[in-house]
Amino acid sequence: MVPLALESYVDVLVIGAGPAGLMCGNALAAAGGIDVRIIDQRPSKVPAGQADGIQPRTIEVLHSYGLGERLLQEGNQMHMCAFYNPNDVGEIELMSRAPDVTAPTARFPFEVTLHQGAIEQIFLDSMAAHNLRVDRPVKPVAIELSREFEELHNLSSYPVKVTLAHLDATTDTNRLEVVHAKYVVGADGAHSWVRKAFGIAMEGEQTEYVWGVVDIVPDTNFPDIRNKTAIHSTNGSCMIIPREGDKVRLYVQLSESDILDPGTGRVDKTRMSSEQILEVARKSFQPFYIRQSSDVEWWTIYIIGQRVASSYSVEDRVFIAGDACHTHSPKAGQGMNASMNDTHNLVWKIVQVLRGSANPSILKTYEAERRKYAQDLIDFDKQFAALFSGKPRTSDNQDGVSHEEFLKAFQTFGGFTSGIGVHYSPSAIVNTKHQKCAENLIIGERMLPQVFVRAADTRPMEIQDLLPADIRFKILVFLGSMKESQLLEVNTLADELSSPTSFLQQYPMGGQVSLTFDIITIVAGDKQNFNYLSVPVIFRPHWSKVLLDDTDVTGRKGGGAYKRFGISTEEVTFVIVRPDGYVGMIAPAVALEDVHAYFASFLITHAA
Repeated sequence: MVPLALESYVDVLVIGAGPAGLMCGNALAAAGGIDVRIIDQRPSKVPAGQADGIQPRTIEVLHSYGLGERLLQEGNQMHMCAFYNPNDVGEIELMSRAPDVTAPTARFPFEVTLHQGAIEQIFLDSMAAHNLRVDRPVKPVAIELSREFEELHNLSSYPVKVTLAHLDATTDTNRLEVVHAKYVVGADGAHSWVRKAFGIAMEGEQTEYVWGVVDIVPDTNFPDIRNKTAIHSTNGSCMIIPREGDKVRLYVQLSESDILDPGTGRVDKTRMSSEQILEVARKSFQPFYIRQSSDVEWWTIYIIGQRVASSYSVEDRVFIAGDACHTHSPKAGQGMNASMNDTHNLVWKIVQVLRGSANPSILKTYEAERRKYAQDLIDFDKQFAALFSGKPRTSDNQDGVSHEEFLKAFQTFGGFTSGIGVHYSPSAIVNTKHQKCAENLIIGERMLPQVFVRAADTRPMEIQDLLPADIRFKILVFLGSMKESQLLEVNTLADELSSPTSFLQQYPMGGQVSLTFDIITIVAGDKQNFNYLSVPVIFRPHWSKVLLDDTDVTGRKGGGAYKRFGISTEEVTFVIVRPDGYVGMIAPAVALEDVHAYFASFLITHAA
């Protein structure tokens, strides 16, 4: 007789515990009140190697979960990028150096490099603090999604049924398990089982670019070994990524004949070794020498594929994220960043729906926002990978890639590679109607970093630190200068927002405004004489929530935000920041009905 499988019910089942899955699991666990399970078929986390670059925007995102400080403590920082090209005798020489991060609004104007296992550990420790652990080694073996309209649209139903196999089970009785889930997130990598189970196609192509990767502690006389370095040599291209401690990662261009099996045409790792990769690198480094001073920590080879999944969701109940829905070259350091930001975008939407706060239609914006981003990423990657893998311009090869051409691309794409320039298009949650009220604070992009001083104690506060990823919408109320002539308008607005028909009263459950909205007030006032108690109570739910657009006591931090953002000090302006840190809407107080309409388009009324 076949033993009955164990059965359980969860709100969200996360399949895969790489960066996308761990970002997802941690964010769900931190939200609180969500029954979440995360599984992975690997018996343990990644010990070494894999992805290793964290871009400026991702550092900001990790800060919003309280994980940024540890990342900065453990990782290496790359501030400068060096560019080497061949000279007339075919040896490489320094052409120029440039800042690694060119995005002018980056709060962290550098990349952090740290091996994927250490980054995963940061998430695993945070999840453990929220009583969530990865179940391993467990893999999905069957998945069924109900197609019944009633079941798909009933928020209390569990329309996804997943059969799991415990790979370390000692008896058949506890080997199989059935999990019924409201939502499933497939963050199970480039060969995603979830994606294949639903027949979702990967659209795009394989390139001819073949690369070897090796992590070593080098012994070298190369002067830029601790800078990110792009080398174009007559022997092929090479990239240096300095890492934590004394480690360095080398990306080394190989030829197809080195690694392809002539019979199958597929990559055959047995045809290559770390020593052979280093040998190619040594030729590219001439006249400098490079050798390993200890054992190779990790190495691999790959062919660059540039593909995007045709769909990111099935019936808005099963989602795929990370490498499961996009693959590209690692040279611009996007993979892990794109993956973590996928689930950062998705989680708050799932939680709002599970809590009954938002209409399930909000889930459609996940694919709309992140798939467009992935397509833009592939378009960028095609240009960048071609430039990087192309032969350098020399006296013998005038058609090659010039240093100027490569540097221009590097700087042009800076906003994109840093993640700072990510821009979400208009939708229910991105309303651009009143963009002119703050011309330099772009709706659909992340809230700009800016230091204000807290009115109650003049402590300088970075606004991004007041926008944690806690599922709440942040309502930034720029009250202007609060001159005598404006006080009537401010008090009238306070009365309007206190009325039962106001969005602040309509949507929070049980009338608890702070569960749904976090109100932060910013006054164009002077720290010497401003009294924060003059701000109406609705705009200061706590003494720490009133900020001044003024400098700190040293005069070195803060000030100038109204001017920088393009916001008038003569009127009241709302800046609505989504739970993921992106500006969803801006509106003048005189257009309060537009703010009501914005929230009405996706939130569910809970007015008494």
